[in-house]
Amino acid sequence: MFNISQHLECDCFFTPYYNDGDEFLEILEKGGFLDFTILSGKARKRTESFLKDKGVNIDYGGLSNNYSLVLTCSDLLIPQNIQNKKIVLVQEGMTDPEDWRYHLVRNLNLPRYLANTSMTGLSNEYVSFCVASEGFKELFVNKGAEADKIHVTGIPNFDNVKKYEDNDFPHKHYLLAATSHLRESLKFENRKRFIEKAVSYAEGKTIIFKLHPNENHDRAISEIERYAPGSVIYTEGNTNHMIANCDILLTRYSSVLLIALALDKKVYSDLDETDLKPLTPIQNDGTSALNIARICHEHLN
Repeated sequence: MFNISQHLECDCFFTPYYNDGDEFLEILEKGGFLDFTILSGKARKRTESFLKDKGVNIDYGGLSNNYSLVLTCSDLLIPQNIQNKKIVLVQEGMTDPEDWRYHLVRNLNLPRYLANTSMTGLSNEYVSFCVASEGFKELFVNKGAEADKIHVTGIPNFDNVKKYEDNDFPHKHYLLAATSHLRESLKFENRKRFIEKAVSYAEGKTIIFKLHPNENHDRAISEIERYAPGSVIYTEGNTNHMIANCDILLTRYSSVLLIALALDKKVYSDLDETDLKPLTPIQNDGTSALNIARICHEHLN
């Protein structure tokens, strides 16, 4: 969103993702049960820190102005105060598989956020939806998104992955296992099995684990030391640089897949590789933010 704002010829204000009008979410948020989401916890703190570091205009909850256009990276929750605004949705990254939660939410017309990012794009409350590739456009249309609203612009952070090859990460030619925070987000994960897969797929190479920032690091480190002793473990660091230097990536269905696909890495994940290839983000030398800004100006005009 910050990258896009650099190409907008208007006054821009920012807010962390927020809830406005869903009483159930308010109860959960106050009780600390949403600390694993972008509404609260570590993710919100990182967002606030980023915005303050950039020195941008901050308007928490979008309460201070009557905005002409709203950009958001998720339509799982549409706050009440933007429901009658022009909304441009920008794909954030990888979407969750269509599991039983997805089908339950669709069949019973439950709140979209209960199925997490598998419901991305299905609000149809936006005037435009900017996506990473033709493959993603097809994916969203097949789910029910309106094709004429979807624009294949590429998305910032995933449209110039070659730049990540210029790095000072000290390791090369290894298997990188990027973990998830599924357990922290109340989903099942067999972490022992994941670690065993890393050992099996490593082909004798060094195994490096990059832990998800929102997971329980002490527990994760203990499990890795038990089932894959001798592995290198990072709790922080530039994951994109780690992907650029690896030969093999193992993950579940994280957005790191998009970087690995664009860098043509060997990938193991929960998703079929033939389904993944069409999703590879278009590479346009980092001009996606400008492409999206042009669409925003069309709506503003």
